[in-house]
Amino acid sequence: MPSSRRLADLRAPEVVQRLGERSILLQPLGAIEQHGPHLPLSTDLLIAERVASAAVDRVGDEHDVWLLPSLAYTKSNEHAWAPGTVWLSATTMLAVLDDLGRCVAMTPARRLVFFNGHGGNSALVNVANRELRLRHGLMTFLTHPGVPPDQGGSSPADELGMGVHAGTDETALMLHLAPELVDLAATRRHVPEHLADNQYVRFGGPVSFGWLSNDFNDAGVIGDPTAATAERGGELFAGAVDACCAALGEIAAFEYR
Repeated sequence: MPSSRRLADLRAPEVVQRLGERSILLQPLGAIEQHGPHLPLSTDLLIAERVASAAVDRVGDEHDVWLLPSLAYTKSNEHAWAPGTVWLSATTMLAVLDDLGRCVAMTPARRLVFFNGHGGNSALVNVANRELRLRHGLMTFLTHPGVPPDQGGSSPADELGMGVHAGTDETALMLHLAPELVDLAATRRHVPEHLADNQYVRFGGPVSFGWLSNDFNDAGVIGDPTAATAERGGELFAGAVDACCAALGEIAAFEYR
């Protein structure tokens, strides 16, 4: 019997033999989008894949977790202005997620977790989760390697809580995971300090707003990548894997009633 917990590695008869009603399917969501002049287009995809893979390797057997192939192209139209960004419209993305849920519902598994590395997907995936619950009877969940700062997560104090894209933490993670893809010489600080004193209308504030990544500067960076270190990236990665493992434990035990 193969030890791999990658669903795509199974042979067809094994899907119904090895998966059960309490099995968890973990779907990484990434993005192919500009991350300033210093990070690769694949940043969100790589982070989501590596954290999800490490978590499944650690607790997959314990919680019966199966890793699905990552979805690279997602809703990245806040970066549509940048050549190299490859994005799906909201309508297409919802249709893709519905198709994915329909296929998952054909397996014995009833728990589907979206592990989302791109904050621009979050609102749409929450919509999809409810639709998949209604249409296909799946138990659906959304979690992230780290909660995006514009959705209530934290970023370093020097970023004034607004390191939402290609800033300190993303750059640090990439220095840890794939330093050969990072160009530190190209980093510049781009923090929208004029929003820092706003109580409501700011990243992470209670009043949200539509934005494109080049609304704030031509580089498309919102944060301070100059403060990133590989050491911090290693700490962030370890914390993200720990949090994912803990979340999978609660998902495995979760019941509506």
